[in-house]
Amino acid sequence: MSVLFYNLFLLLYKIAAWVSSLFNPKAVKWLKGRKNIFERIENSIPETANVIWVHCASLGEFEQGRPVIEALRLQYPAYKILLTFFSPSGYEAMKNYEGVHWVFYLPLDGAGNARQFLKITHPSLVIFIKYEFWYYYLKKIKYRNIPLIMVSVFFRKNTAFFKWYGTLQRKMLSRFDHLFVQNESSKKLIDEIGLASICSVSGDTRFDRVLEIAEQFEPIPAIEKFIGTSPCIVAGSTWKEDEEILSRIDFSETKIKLIVAPHEIEEEHLDEVKKIFPGSVRLSELTAGNRQPPTCNFLIIDTIGLLSRLYKYATIAYVGGGLKSTGVHNVLEAAVYGKPVLFGPYYKKYIEAVELLQCGGGLSFTDTESLNEKIELLLQNQNEYLKSSIASEKYVQSKKGATQKIMQYIQEKRLLTN
Repeated sequence: MSVLFYNLFLLLYKIAAWVSSLFNPKAVKWLKGRKNIFERIENSIPETANVIWVHCASLGEFEQGRPVIEALRLQYPAYKILLTFFSPSGYEAMKNYEGVHWVFYLPLDGAGNARQFLKITHPSLVIFIKYEFWYYYLKKIKYRNIPLIMVSVFFRKNTAFFKWYGTLQRKMLSRFDHLFVQNESSKKLIDEIGLASICSVSGDTRFDRVLEIAEQFEPIPAIEKFIGTSPCIVAGSTWKEDEEILSRIDFSETKIKLIVAPHEIEEEHLDEVKKIFPGSVRLSELTAGNRQPPTCNFLIIDTIGLLSRLYKYATIAYVGGGLKSTGVHNVLEAAVYGKPVLFGPYYKKYIEAVELLQCGGGLSFTDTESLNEKIELLLQNQNEYLKSSIASEKYVQSKKGATQKIMQYIQEKRLLTN
């Protein structure tokens, strides 16, 4: 891709956002959030502030960056942290996050925007999380000699960085002072394009994040009351396909409780889920009545922020998304508690799901019959259940430490001063 085509891409992206805003609420938020953005940033960030700028594409990348953000705030209290998002789903969820000093949308890339943004924010260190390669931002950061690192990045051979037409993409990579990649295969790809000197394997900071969440676990009394002494399947981040396949499993014989936490909790979808599971109750109904319906085996979670704790209560965890081509959601949130993790066939894009399957902590299914077989195996064979549970916990524990490696680099290279 040439710079000319990149500029055309930026123009078309902006036009598409405006057109989409006529019917897409997410596009409306994308545009509204960037209105008078430079004025708002300038009014918020003092010229004298020492700033660390952390950028995330969306909410998933934020969860990866969060351990690094919290470590930076603890180790370098003289610095203020600016957090930016490209996507509304990230910004809207974390705009009131108290772990940083400012949260903003990132203005769309461009020579003028990048120049103005960096002039106003004057960061001492810039950290990009996993994805997002914006040509002009990276170029202007490099020209200003601002230390620039990327963390928890994962590369695949079929991406533009490693194709004959990926000259611009490779140039963007070369702007970084260091790339902390998740695994050896990513490093090998970077080595092959001549950037070995700026790349090292740190692992994925998400492992540090889920371990931190597990260590700080807080009980949920309503969930404990609902489950009682019954075995329980917690199905998290489910889509319609997940909910339909789960509804075809006969839970009556095994007396299993099922907790479904849909990926989308709009009222219309929650009503659909309730129809799929007759006799189910929503969490808000359960807590409002302060009592458990005696024959209720299905609970629908209709609030956000509980999933990472819900998996603690699972006998078996089911992670949604694996029945869609976009792929399975975060399997680590369940595996950290030492739970066998079930997911559909679309998991190969996610290295943690692949590795969890390889070590025995994860089990993949393709249809209702194979899902039912996996559930029966885990519930009826104690040895298989324990083997899978131990494998999950050991896998997550073996991958911790990425945040420490990143912080050690920042300290050793003296990118910031205490």
